[in-house]
Amino acid sequence: MAEGIMKKLYGFETYVQSVGVMNDLEIDGFAIAVCEEIGVALNRHRSRSFDEMEENGEALSGFDLIVALSPASQRRALDLTRFYHLKVEYWPIMDPTGLGETREQKLNVYRQTRDQLVDHLKRKWGAQP
Repeated sequence: MAEGIMKKLYGFETYVQSVGVMNDLEIDGFAIAVCEEIGVALNRHRSRSFDEMEENGEALSGFDLIVALSPASQRRALDLTRFYHLKVEYWPIMDPTGLGETREQKLNVYRQTRDQLVDHLKRKWGAQP
């Protein structure tokens, strides 16, 4: 969600990649649904792991900032970048997976996560240009 929302808010002037500790391959359908509500298309998005990114030639040293959204990704990012001159920030965003009983409850939890991401992005980089 974060990559798609970032691109929607700020365009493609900044290079953004969504990376995680593990490669889940498929994007969660609830994430796709709540992002579509704000005009962000995730249906063709594919997740990748830190290792996969490096294997594909995208070195972490080429980035200026890593924003970690989970403690596990923060630890992995700090470990991988300890010799690089880049910043790692941790944003405590709620993980919506597994929360809620009904479809509507799950969508509401994903909406909360989406809105947290939007708020953090706007606080970091300001309102839309």
